[in-house]
Amino acid sequence: MITSESKALSERKAVVWAVRAISYLVYFYLIVVEIILVIGFFLLLFGANPTAGFTQWAYRNLDRVMAPFRGIFSPIELGTTGNDVAATFDTSVLFAMIIYGIVALLFSALIGWLSTRLNQIHAAEDELERQAEIAQQQADADARMQAAAAAAGQPAQPVAPTTTSPSPATPPPAPIPPSTPTT
Repeated sequence: MITSESKALSERKAVVWAVRAISYLVYFYLIVVEIILVIGFFLLLFGANPTAGFTQWAYRNLDRVMAPFRGIFSPIELGTTGNDVAATFDTSVLFAMIIYGIVALLFSALIGWLSTRLNQIHAAEDELERQAEIAQQQADADARMQAAAAAAGQPAQPVAPTTTSPSPATPPPAPIPPSTPTT
């Protein structure tokens, strides 16, 4: 039995799933960027040989992720290594690591919130399903009672829905008079 409420929950669930999937992809990208930044930072710091294949790959990727941060700070030259390669403390890379880390933390919090929201939607769907099952059981019981009454030759009586509040025909209980002290 599909109701408007269950349909709305299904739509919300689809939206939350889609946003959560996109958030996971962005979060994964940010983690990869952080790894590239850490590798590039240490290669620059230790003055790695720029002709080595891994170093070339790392520097290419470092240039891509550093595009918004280039020129913010001046790199600090620490001297040269044994290969006459300059060892550099690149503060722009360090700043980029901090910014990308903060953005990754925000996406992690967003994913946590979306997961909580998804659990709430699942709980609401389970509650709707439970209520529908109870209503179906009540309808089945009513049908069995009417069928039994018809088989016994008695006129079928409609079954009143169960309520938890007292019926208006029942008078409220009489107040209890205060007790008088005996002497």
